[in-house]
Parts: sequence; structure tokens; C-alpha cells
Amino acid sequence: MTKTILITGSSSGIGRATAKHFQAQGWNVVATMRKPELEKELNTLDRVLVTRLDVVDHASIAAAVEASIERFGRVDVVLNNAGYGSYGLLEATSLEKIERQFAVNVTGPLMVTKAVLPHFRSRGSGILINVASMGGKVSFPLGTLYHGSKFAVEGMSEALSYELASIGVKVKIVEPGVIKTDFAGRSFDLNLDPSLNEYDAVVGKVMEGMSKLGSVGSEAEAVALVIYGAATDGSNRLRYVVGEDAEQIIAARKQMNDDTYLNMIKGQFGLE
Repeated sequence: MTKTILITGSSSGIGRATAKHFQAQGWNVVATMRKPELEKELNTLDRVLVTRLDVVDHASIAAAVEASIERFGRVDVVLNNAGYGSYGLLEATSLEKIERQFAVNVTGPLMVTKAVLPHFRSRGSGILINVASMGGKVSFPLGTLYHGSKFAVEGMSEALSYELASIGVKVKIVEPGVIKTDFAGRSFDLNLDPSLNEYDAVVGKVMEGMSKLGSVGSEAEAVALVIYGAATDGSNRLRYVVGEDAEQIIAARKQMNDDTYLNMIKGQFGLE
């Protein structure tokens, strides 16, 4: 029987590339997004259901899972991909933005997972793939909220792997490095306040360093290939790193003590 994957955040970037790759490999694909009415390509492909799912709208999550099973009869893999990055000064960040960062990047994947677990449990199988980041293993300046949320994805995924193994469900974590997507545009939120001029030195240097990231890194299709491998390799492997930058910096973090690592990052951003 043809397998089915449900993907959150399919309107762009990694989610879109993954939807197209799985479809090309003969899978059924449930490509979910906040505004499916704007989609012009994925809904023209065979074996693709484009439907609404906003991870902060819990009713939409339940409806999307139900629509997936109704259309294809089963869901074999769930990819929690939807997310965004909130960067900047904590002092300049409202409570609303703090809560939204964790609602989208942490609570959202948990609720999507919870919604599909009865189906996985009844079938005694399933694969849950959570897109974390190298930013869930290491941190950079001004990333308090983003890194906090991705560290949380790492922790909750690892913990889930124990309990879900008892019902035949595998958990996988994908950790991309810098990816050439529109993350810095559509999926990036910056929190600054000119009146907090005591932070000007660190903000200026960090923003200069981050401005160079958009032209480097891996393509979204590279992440899609790794996600496909995670879904089909038949292993119990937990983590999959994507990108030479992620491989290097995660390896370095494992080898360094805190002082050495922190000083290295400060040096890269000119904060010494």
C-alpha cells in the first residue's frame, strides 16, 4: 500500500521541498499550510492533498489529521516542520512574541504529535520526524527565544522516543545548519529597540554577521533528501545532521568545554 506523509509548513522552504520529493518518490503527501487557498503548485500534483493546518489553531490540527486519514486511509509519517525564528533583545521582546515563539515551535509540534498518536497506536507503527536545527544543539547571540525553542524540540523528541517505542512508533530529529530558504524573510522575527542603546555594540556586530548567512548554507532539497532517508532507512537512529556547517559546529561543541566554545562564538561575531 502506498505510504502517506503529513507535513506541516509546506508552503515554502524545507516543507515544500520535502512534499515535492516524497511525491516524486511515489508517496501520498498531505501538504499542510496556514493558507492553502494561496497554493498554486502542490495541489496540481497527483497523490497530494493540500489542506489547512495552523499549529496554533488546535482545531485545524485535528481536522487536518482527520482529512488525511479520510483521503488516504492512513498516515505513516508525520513531519513537524512548521516554525520560525524570533531573534533580538529579550528586553525588547513582548510577552506576546515570547509566547508565540514557543506556541509555534514547541507546543505546535506537540499538539500535532498528540493528534496523530491514536492513529499510530491503533496501527502499531508510525514515524515522527521533528525538524530541530543545529540551533537546538548550539546557540548564537540574540537567539534566546529561537534557541530556547529548538533546544526544547531536541529534549521533547528524545524523551518521546522512549514512550513511543512501546507502541511501535519511531522518533527522528533532523538538525539542519543554515539553509538557503526564505527563513530570514517570511520566517524571521527581529526584536530590537533603539532606546536600549547599551546593547548597540553587540546588536551591530551580530546583525552584520547574520546578514551574511542568507547566501551560504545548504539547499532546502538537501534537507528533504535527509528527511526521506530518515523515513525510509528502517533504523532506530534518532538524530540526522544536515549541512557541513552543522556537522562542524555540532562536533566542535561536543569536543569543547563551555569557555572554549563561548569564546569561539564571541570571536566569530567580533564580541571579544
